[in-house]
Amino acid sequence: MEEVRDVKKYQTLLFDVDDTLLDFAATEDQAFRLLLQEQGVSYSEEWKRQYQQLNQGLWKAFEEGEITRDEVVNTRFTLFFEKMGKQVDGALLEQSYREYLGEGKQLLDGAMDLIVKVSNHFDLYIVTNGMSITQEKRLKSSGLYSFFKAIFVSEDTGYQKPMKEFFDYCFDRIPQFNKETALIIGDSLSADIQGGYNAGIDTCWINPLKRDNNIDVQPTYEIAKLEELLLLLGFSQEPS
Repeated sequence: MEEVRDVKKYQTLLFDVDDTLLDFAATEDQAFRLLLQEQGVSYSEEWKRQYQQLNQGLWKAFEEGEITRDEVVNTRFTLFFEKMGKQVDGALLEQSYREYLGEGKQLLDGAMDLIVKVSNHFDLYIVTNGMSITQEKRLKSSGLYSFFKAIFVSEDTGYQKPMKEFFDYCFDRIPQFNKETALIIGDSLSADIQGGYNAGIDTCWINPLKRDNNIDVQPTYEIAKLEELLLLLGFSQEPS
């Protein structure tokens, strides 16, 4: 078994999913291409850029509590296809898109190795915004699902990261939970790092692209790749 050095003792690790463990960029690209194909529209980088800009704006509004999750997912394709002069049923297209997203199981480099190693020493949980059926399907397909004691998805909680209520919901359902020994790991400053700060727990920002911190909160830790988390958690560099 891998040796763990004497560092700050964590017990509970809360992992985000997209762009933390699973490659959402690859998943989204594949699903978007298939949806355009379904609608008889040729793929282009410009269409992808416009969709991502619109989609990110809607999810940002959701994180800030301005609109509901249903408003995000049921209107984004209506709004997007309006840009090309097509009238579509956004809710119906969302169902197709959700099926395509559910096929996305690409792991980020080092994700499986990391989870296998830390699962022997820590209690692992998923904390993610999104749709329950999609996230659970992707986690199962990727092989990660069984390593987590519970999967907390915003759709089920009635709240979303970074809202304190989302984390309160999760904490209430984690046996013998202690904020002092909990760490959230994620790529999103606005959802994961701000959310962890709001909830009163330590945070680890995964920042492979060396983006600037554009919020007023400083993460407890910042790493560029998942394997750095092993050292942060006190694992020796010796192979297991």
